[in-house]
Amino acid sequence: MRLKSFIRSWIFAAGFFLPALAFSFAAGSGASTSETSDQQISDFSLAGYGEKGKKNWDLSGKTADIFTEVVKLNEVVGNLYGKEEDIRLTAERGDFNKTDGKVHLEENVVITTSSGTKLTTDALDWDRKNQLVTTDDIVNIKRENMVVVASGARGEPNLKKVALEKDVRLDINPEEPAGDKASAVKEKITITCDGPLDIDYEKSMATFNNNVKVEREDSTIYSDKMDVFFSSSKEKKEAPAAGGPGKEEGEAGSFMGNKIERIVARGNVKVVRGENVSYSEEAIYSAQDKKLTLTGRPKLIIYSTEGFGAPAGD
Repeated sequence: MRLKSFIRSWIFAAGFFLPALAFSFAAGSGASTSETSDQQISDFSLAGYGEKGKKNWDLSGKTADIFTEVVKLNEVVGNLYGKEEDIRLTAERGDFNKTDGKVHLEENVVITTSSGTKLTTDALDWDRKNQLVTTDDIVNIKRENMVVVASGARGEPNLKKVALEKDVRLDINPEEPAGDKASAVKEKITITCDGPLDIDYEKSMATFNNNVKVEREDSTIYSDKMDVFFSSSKEKKEAPAAGGPGKEEGEAGSFMGNKIERIVARGNVKVVRGENVSYSEEAIYSAQDKKLTLTGRPKLIIYSTEGFGAPAGD
């Protein structure tokens, strides 16, 4: 009776934050003690519902230790069901705060979106009410042939808008595994900065700040700030899964592709190509015609003209 009363009071408190909420569990095999938790259960699950009874999110764990303010979970799985995209969060351990509904995840934390973006880190805070995920740890974000690593992140759970705090490194077209003959050799581009880096996947752009450096096979660009614009691609909505929320088939709108279209570098721009160096206040690189345009008092220092296509200036 004590456990049932406790659960009813918890559901009532959680309902303060949610339109509707469902809770289920299977009792654990061992008796709990007040020194460890109020109750230990297995196969814990919790879900929130919105208008017309549609599931918005769910959270489950292999086992759960219920305390007065938090529920400590093992083998955590969380899902968010959006209009255009679903998000899955997994971790070895997690804490669910019964008062504010926030979730703290630890060990092998992974966020995977239905559009193909994957974030991994050691610890993460998930604020469902404000649709926000944050971490101070090293993060790794991968999408198709782009991999970005940084220290600290803050963004939307669907990863369409993410701010990476410091020590940023973005690799485009990372090296393929040895022996992969099916993939063609592609130019590798590496961009680093002190941070922050703001990524907007919906607008297909990323903004690098402070000590920005772009390394290509034949040249290097330095600047204070840099906007990188990527090609856009159309994503397909997933077909509804049996018994699940699902998505209708069709286009889900534009999303950031994996190819650079344009780079705009600003502030103390320096371009190094072999022994030749140019300086300007702004530089615009067009990937389509491989043209570099310098503006704002451009200055070129050319030591050898052989094989060098001089950039255009105003």
